[in-house]
Amino acid sequence: MSYLEWAESQLAEIELLTSMFPTQEELEMTDQLALAELRDYVECLDSTDSPPPSRPQFLIKQKLDTVSTERVEVILSCAYPSEYPSVLPEITVRCAGLSRAQQTQLHADLNAYLMENCQGEVCVLSAVDWVKDNLQLFINKSLSAPAPKKESTSLQPQEVFSRLWIYSHHIYNKTKRKNILEWSKELGLSGFSMPGKPGIVCVEGPQSACEEFWSRVKVLTWKKIMIRHREDIPLDRQGEDSRTVESIDSLRKFTGFEEAMFDPHGNRGNHMDLGQLYQFLNEKGCCDVFQIYFGIEGRGSGQT
Repeated sequence: MSYLEWAESQLAEIELLTSMFPTQEELEMTDQLALAELRDYVECLDSTDSPPPSRPQFLIKQKLDTVSTERVEVILSCAYPSEYPSVLPEITVRCAGLSRAQQTQLHADLNAYLMENCQGEVCVLSAVDWVKDNLQLFINKSLSAPAPKKESTSLQPQEVFSRLWIYSHHIYNKTKRKNILEWSKELGLSGFSMPGKPGIVCVEGPQSACEEFWSRVKVLTWKKIMIRHREDIPLDRQGEDSRTVESIDSLRKFTGFEEAMFDPHGNRGNHMDLGQLYQFLNEKGCCDVFQIYFGIEGRGSGQT
């Protein structure tokens, strides 16, 4: 299929969703400009095969009855990749009745269902129906999960500081980039993300928080994503009379979390200056990671 055919399918689905969810309380288009660009692209007779730069994003809001609790609000945040429906859409489900672990599992199960049953077809309505049919199961699991047992200090596992170096084939989507920034802040992680092609994300902090971040990111739809390298450092937990113990903050190499851009260039402005990236990593004391990512020694600015 061509970009125009993909765009026609996207517009047709949005029009169907608008007719089924006619109010702002049910369907909210969060990027009206992207929708207008999509419509112009489809309706213009001399459209080129290059898709619009912005991709439609919207929220579907549902209030669902559950057996064990009052009605709960479920929000499906949806974004279309340019190649949708040949690839799956970006769908994130938010529900106050679910724990983080249950939301992560719901995303994984939903993506598995769509991958098996809807590949190559528009599927947002299928996703809404699947959430309606399965939400109660996840709420039941969340309510029935036993409270964690309190253990004595001597039995607690040793705290570990982790730093994950994540590689993606590319990071373009605005929703993914927003999720990465919001989740890192929510989990108290420092590091950076570099959008473009390739995409790089580094997060550092408590191991449990890093693992939670990775569990959320990896279930999104990616062409390719992996942990290219990781560092795990057990913290020195000595007695009260010993010298100052190591802390999470003392091991951090980054202050806060930022999206880093390094002189974007190329036809779509999606390639970064790898020389500047190397300099950035070198300043943070992480230049050895450059060779792990790219298999080459770092050099000065101008390397691409």
